[in-house]
Amino acid sequence: MMNPANYSVISFPFLGLEVNPPRVLTLGPLTIHMYGLIIAVGLILAAMYSTRRSKEFGLTEDDILDGVLWITPFAIICARIYYCVFSWEEYAADPVSVLYIWNGGLAIYGGVIGAMVGMAVYARIKKVRLAAVMDITMLGFLIGQFIGRWGNFVNREAFGAATDSFFRMGLFNTQTGAWEYYHPTFLYESLWNFCGFFLLHYLSKKRRYDGQIALDYAAWYGLGRYMIEGLRMDSLWWGPVRVSQVLAGVTCLAASLLLIWLSFRPHDPAKLWVNQVAAKKASTQTEEPKEPDE
Repeated sequence: MMNPANYSVISFPFLGLEVNPPRVLTLGPLTIHMYGLIIAVGLILAAMYSTRRSKEFGLTEDDILDGVLWITPFAIICARIYYCVFSWEEYAADPVSVLYIWNGGLAIYGGVIGAMVGMAVYARIKKVRLAAVMDITMLGFLIGQFIGRWGNFVNREAFGAATDSFFRMGLFNTQTGAWEYYHPTFLYESLWNFCGFFLLHYLSKKRRYDGQIALDYAAWYGLGRYMIEGLRMDSLWWGPVRVSQVLAGVTCLAASLLLIWLSFRPHDPAKLWVNQVAAKKASTQTEEPKEPDE
């Protein structure tokens, strides 16, 4: 496996651009890993978007902020476990390095699985509908994924196979003193998620049932990841199988079939969680006291 530490300058010939982004920022005694900083920025922007739209899903801003505190640890831990399980040869000699997440090595599908667990626990505790929480969370996920992939950029990782295509990305190998050109798969996925966010943002304003946007996310992201994963050089393998590619394909197919089936079924708008919350609030409002009869 190629060592990202061997690469320095990054180029995009079709843009005439060369950059050498730092992996680490040093501010006095403080060391900031860019990978973690970029993920944190994505998380903050996702939370800001979700809090702004929380009422449209029958949730409050506090619900979203509490949800972030519940979901994030589950997502990070499971993303790391997923990656390490399928890349154990990287950590077998030094198991403690499993804890060094700032060096990269978070698998998005592990993160999604962990987030699902976190959402289920959170929804049960807060007594809110899981499908509604999933809808708004997946919109936030696309923001986090779109931005988070640039953490792979600064770490010089998650790139694809060698290519001489127009959109190739150049990496200068400090060990060989030569340029190497690869598919910038991190960029492909970032742009796919960027487009997916705007598509699902639009669809979310026309949703017919809770869980619809979560299924849209599964279908959209699954399709993109299935196509892009086949180009990557650092896929997680289980024997001859690219784990994430198979999982992406199955997820996309299952979500697409379910969306098609549900599209032919009637859906009562009153059953949307946001409308149920509004109806309950209206029914519990205290009536104005009547003037006593004289």
